[in-house]
Amino acid sequence: MTAKAVNYTAEQTSAMVADYENGVTVEQIAQKLGKSVRSVVAKLSREKVYVAKTYTTKTGEAVVKKDAVADAIGSVLNMTESEIESLTKANKTALAKIFAALANSKPV
Repeated sequence: MTAKAVNYTAEQTSAMVADYENGVTVEQIAQKLGKSVRSVVAKLSREKVYVAKTYTTKTGEAVVKKDAVADAIGSVLNMTESEIESLTKANKTALAKIFAALANSKPV
């Protein structure tokens, strides 16, 4: 039986983790080790130190998926699943405005 080839030595792994925890980018670590960025991310993930990037909108707000906005509108209006699904075909900006209007409205 042949021995398994080691992709990262223990020294490379500890140096990689230390670099990452000290703010070195994944791209810089990959270049330094001669590995792909995906390989470095996978190894850091296995070592339980990698933190995925959080995405924000141009205004810095958390990204909200259009389906989530449509579901929220449907919940407020007690809509059926098929009615909610038809809402998802609308523009995300329009859905956000509708939800905001519903959130600020007073019950009749």
